[in-house]
Amino acid sequence: MIKVIGAGLPRTGTTSTKAALERLGFGPCYHMFEVMAHPEYAEHWLPAGSGSPMDWERTFEGYQSCVDWPASYFWRELAETYPEAKVVLTVRDPAGWYASFHALMANGPGRTFQEHAHDASHRVLAAMERMRPLLHKIGQSVFGVEWHFGEGAPDERQAIAAYHRHIATVRKSLPPERLLVFDVRQGWGPLCAFLGVDPPVDEPFPHLNDAESLRRSITTLLTEGRMPAPFDAGR
Repeated sequence: MIKVIGAGLPRTGTTSTKAALERLGFGPCYHMFEVMAHPEYAEHWLPAGSGSPMDWERTFEGYQSCVDWPASYFWRELAETYPEAKVVLTVRDPAGWYASFHALMANGPGRTFQEHAHDASHRVLAAMERMRPLLHKIGQSVFGVEWHFGEGAPDERQAIAAYHRHIATVRKSLPPERLLVFDVRQGWGPLCAFLGVDPPVDEPFPHLNDAESLRRSITTLLTEGRMPAPFDAGR
């Protein structure tokens, strides 16, 4: 049963938020990395790529929260499916977000579509290839029909305009008591107050999975055939 829904775009602190939610007892938390760690999960998302209804219970079986694409793109549908769930809209400085998103497009899932990779990585690469129609659909919906998944980040002005549109849409679509607009630099306080839990004592808020750690994870996948979790690096 999903209790917390992430509505932020990728690279807005979603990976730190995943780690924080799991530390606060709202885990496991579903993130794009789950598909890469469990390639069989790609099958769950195929209906969304073709416009067919999603089986959300099957998709999120065993999970209590979700952040990051593809899950966060469907924040509206998930908020309707799980009316008791709270929604966290992660935000950050737009220029910093664009730089990080640009790095993700250069070093993230799109980079995994390579012909020459370690044999053991083929299941992950195949899963991401199956996800391509959905990720392409999501990207064009957010950034415009000129953008194509796997071809780098959109133009900075276009991307930042889409970023602001997304935030405005989420904010006007949900009642304030159900929505937290959250910058991970704020730390435990706002998130814990919103979720009604006590903050961890003498434990810093997790700041994980920067562009470099993601790059290392993808490189390890392609060269060694294993996918280390970038979320574990700061624990």
